Amino acid sequence: MIEKRRSKIQGWGVFATRTIPKNTRIIDYAGEVISNRVSLRRERRYLRRGHIWCFKLTSRLAVDAGVGGNIARFINHACEPNCYIDIKDRVIWIRAARRIRRGEELTYHYNTDGECFIKCRCTKGCQNLL
Repeated sequence: MIEKRRSKIQGWGVFATRTIPKNTRIIDYAGEVISNRVSLRRERRYLRRGHIWCFKLTSRLAVDAGVGGNIARFINHACEPNCYIDIKDRVIWIRAARRIRRGEELTYHYNTDGECFIKCRCTKGCQNLL
């Protein structure tokens, strides 16, 4: 249903290999489950390389896709995304927010709560920070 390819948004991206209907569970955001304290240390290291791979799961836990993650970690941010996040039973699901066409890049809004170190590249001229 999806594959990793070079992205016009940023580095690598994830693209639909077939049409994906609205609300479809596309992929889970896999990785090592860690404490938020450990996550903050790792995020500083990742941010120096321009990545955000730690995803807050609960008020105490995060998922680090940099360790044991899958291609979901390459889904890029967009301010007007075609996917959304659905957390069920401690699993972070990436779901289609609308019908996604074959060949279209998957995106979701990162909703970061950090210090906004990464410039958004979702569209030409976007001035938001992540």
